[in-house]
Amino acid sequence: MSARKKKITKAERLKQLQEEEERRQKEEEETRVKHEKEEMERLERQRVEREKWHQLEAKDLERRNEELEELYLLEECFPEAEKLKQDTRLLSQWNHYIQCDGSPDPSVSPEINTFISLWKEETNETLEEVIAKSKLVLNLIEKLRLLLLQTPSYDLEDKAIIQYQGSILELQELLHLKFNVATERLLRQASTLADLDSGNMEKVIQDENVTVYVWANLKKNPRYRSVRFSETQIRFEIPRILATSGIAIRLLHTHYDHATPLRPVSASLQGHTATVTHFVKDEVQKGETEISKELQEEYKQQECESVSVCEEETKVEEQGDTEVQMSFVQEESEATKCELEMKLLSEAVFAAQLLLIENANEKPCFCEDNEVDLCQFTTLGGVYHLDIFELPPQCKPMKGWMIVEILKEGLQKYIYPPESTEDFETENAFPPIEVTLEVQENVIFFEDPMVARWDAEGKHWQTDGISNVLYQSEERLITFSLETFGPVTLIQDTHINMPFQSWELRPLDVNKVLLTVTTVFTEIQIQVKENLCMLASVKVDNKKHSSTLEGRWMTPISFILALKETGLNIFPTGHSHFYVVINRKEPLVEIKAYRQLALLSSAFAFGWSKWNVECGSKKVIVKLREHLTEEELVQDPNWTLLMFSGDRAQRLKINENSETFSEALKEETEFHSTLYHLVKDFASKEAMEKIRSSKCQFIDSVCYMLLSTRLLSYS
Repeated sequence: MSARKKKITKAERLKQLQEEEERRQKEEEETRVKHEKEEMERLERQRVEREKWHQLEAKDLERRNEELEELYLLEECFPEAEKLKQDTRLLSQWNHYIQCDGSPDPSVSPEINTFISLWKEETNETLEEVIAKSKLVLNLIEKLRLLLLQTPSYDLEDKAIIQYQGSILELQELLHLKFNVATERLLRQASTLADLDSGNMEKVIQDENVTVYVWANLKKNPRYRSVRFSETQIRFEIPRILATSGIAIRLLHTHYDHATPLRPVSASLQGHTATVTHFVKDEVQKGETEISKELQEEYKQQECESVSVCEEETKVEEQGDTEVQMSFVQEESEATKCELEMKLLSEAVFAAQLLLIENANEKPCFCEDNEVDLCQFTTLGGVYHLDIFELPPQCKPMKGWMIVEILKEGLQKYIYPPESTEDFETENAFPPIEVTLEVQENVIFFEDPMVARWDAEGKHWQTDGISNVLYQSEERLITFSLETFGPVTLIQDTHINMPFQSWELRPLDVNKVLLTVTTVFTEIQIQVKENLCMLASVKVDNKKHSSTLEGRWMTPISFILALKETGLNIFPTGHSHFYVVINRKEPLVEIKAYRQLALLSSAFAFGWSKWNVECGSKKVIVKLREHLTEEELVQDPNWTLLMFSGDRAQRLKINENSETFSEALKEETEFHSTLYHLVKDFASKEAMEKIRSSKCQFIDSVCYMLLSTRLLSYS
């Protein structure tokens, strides 16, 4: 038999329950004491941290004025760079004057007007001659464009804007007119240039800026419905009615866009220009008046003193002293005036930089159906001017002479389809014309381009009247059907490469940096040295893409224009935030960050941080590391995170791999009023020496590229 289990008595059970209760109470008490201790420790830590924080804030406030004064001295590089630009513009005018090469100065109204008038009088030019002359005309237009873009807003008067834009329009219109007149002259000789096989005339003239394709239908063969220019892929499929008509087809492919209207200078910019200009002038005049008064008072005082002296020898000595003192006062007043002008120029430059990152409050205009919004889309690859002309009377040989009838009205366009189609039997007598065009080689399309046609009445591009678009990216050909002929162009989304995925700015050499911007489709590397920029490399879908811009040093504005024209647009406008989801930052915080990053760019590498999205609109976060040699790029992969609010900079405790965002200050670091003084705490002597020895033009160019790309808001 198995032993029976001993039965627990009531007293034992009560004792057991009592022991359990005592143990539970003891555990609760221990837990409570532990929690109280932890809470006290937490509160003590918070108190210590608060106290330390207040001490750091107090220390930051105590030295703020001193740090801001030092930053102000460092940022004098921006007005100094602007003065150098002004000198360069004046020197350019002088160099043009002493060259005496016969070309006009487009900024001088009488010179450009004389050039236009004289060219209008030349009425017997060939296409080859017009194309040769077009190089000079395009150069003049480009100079005027750059004058409008490079001249600061505070230095550009409304009168000058109207004059420059008027000259640009006149040159554009006259150039196109010259192409039409030269085309008429060529077509009058079409019968003498006819091809022996087809009996029709075909001519192709190629140039770096323009390509002209002309075909004249001399035979009017109804079976000759496919027009293809030899040694090219350019092709037209024409309907029967055109194949049997005395017509000529011209494709004038201009690698530039003179169809799109010039963008007017915005009202806000004009208002700002006038305000700053008047302010600068008033302040300088005020300063000069004060200086003049000081001089007069000093002179009167010295005069009184000299009159009060009785002896002649003493009077001579006093007069000598007066002259010395007057000279000293004059030098001092000149220095004061120069300092005042520099201060005002610094403020004007800051205001002009602020305009570069200003977001428009509303879209510029409302676009109708099928109208291309030029704030959202960009024309690329130039303009294809497609025209059908009535064949003019042909030259006829007679007794050793060439007799030709010249029509008073000049070259006439053939209207296709005609305004009235009642006289024609079939409904489909005027089908759309199929066109195949070659896409310019140096233009990059990241998606299939759209085709737009020019509406001459509305003065805008629109997408209706175009069908069956087929883009062959490998062959760089685009085929489409066009209801009516006229200028057409290819368009791409302006913001296809925005927002950016990441960016990095790192030093390469003294006064030389490399800016890398990575987007969904491409990686663009830009070198900046002194006052020049260059495209270093382009990768599309992680493969190197060759570009005609690689290795060409240009001024920042010319460089940005050139990149945009090739489809590499990484430069937001004031309206871009309507089309792109951005990480909006306060303009003052953003501009101060760009200016100070440019100051430090000689010795420090900066990069995109994922935490920049988390810190709000009033702060920016970038990653930083000292970078003096190429080896450091590989050996030291560690980055420091900096947070900047415009008036306070700090190092963060977190890093790029942290799981959560925190604004906690890194241990054993302090607040500073500027990024410059923050990095000064841990930078090497060599790095600080590099920063101080950076050229003002280099810093200004780096800052301009940062302002133009707006990396902190568009990444």
